[in-house]
Amino acid sequence: MDRTCFPDTQDNTPSIPVHLTRVGVTGVKKLLEIERIGKRPIVLIPTFDAFVDLPSTKRGIHMSRNPEAISEVLEEVLEEESAVEIENLCAEIVNRLLTKHMYAKNAEVRMETDFIIMKESPVTRHNTQETTKVMADASGVRNGDDVTIRKMIGAEVIGMTVCPCAQETTRESTKQELLEFLDEETTQKVLDKVPFASHNQRGKGMIMIEVPEQNVIRGEDLISIIEDSMSSPVCELLKRVDENAVVVKAHQNPKFVEDCVRTMIHKIVNKYSYLPDDTMVTVRQINEESIHRHNAFAEKVATLADLKKEIIKEMNR
Repeated sequence: MDRTCFPDTQDNTPSIPVHLTRVGVTGVKKLLEIERIGKRPIVLIPTFDAFVDLPSTKRGIHMSRNPEAISEVLEEVLEEESAVEIENLCAEIVNRLLTKHMYAKNAEVRMETDFIIMKESPVTRHNTQETTKVMADASGVRNGDDVTIRKMIGAEVIGMTVCPCAQETTRESTKQELLEFLDEETTQKVLDKVPFASHNQRGKGMIMIEVPEQNVIRGEDLISIIEDSMSSPVCELLKRVDENAVVVKAHQNPKFVEDCVRTMIHKIVNKYSYLPDDTMVTVRQINEESIHRHNAFAEKVATLADLKKEIIKEMNR
């Protein structure tokens, strides 16, 4: 046996002082109740990740303080306010971390939680609970005595997409078969009426958008934008007539992965055009393919001003 792989003594060389970008905790779970005016409170069990940067001169900074800071902020803010936005909670935690760790120049907090929305099936109108995700994060930078904090809110939703390319080939092959026993006019009527088969994907749409001060962006609104940007929403509880409605709607609205992202961008610009130009927006779509082993991916990261310019440029072509 090669003994060089199993040294007799441990290496007790002190660690070399190097500045670390992130040091902190992950997977901190908390119970959170958020009130909505005129509605029942929303109960969440979010998971928090919290980090600060660590200068080369610091070691052993007791990261157990971070869960404590998260707990303190949640309790204090919820006692003071009846309605709390999750991105504001993240921002408060960032501020507390920078206060506790005066050596740190940067702090970051991420939050993710399951979020239940109530829906009705499309035909039978049965009530059903749908699980989505909402996310928030905040980052703080210390510059002397000043601290700048930026915060974001986001959502991730599962939906359904239908491939336009495969549908077009199915349509064309069906047309040639119909023309063998139907005239051109009747064939065209059939083609215009009947939805054609294609392969489907389970789509995952995601939006993260910066929330400037004095503004509120609801996660529920982002969920609606994502759902409406795919071929069709999906539903946990479906009778046969509901299944038919979902499938027909999806096949009447085929979309590539990039189409979903572009649709979300248009809806974001229309709904949030009042936000500052430097508002950062991230839009992502992942389609889990049914006839391939790979997935399709599309993403756009830009400021609101850049998105507006691109849309106006395309409209003027």
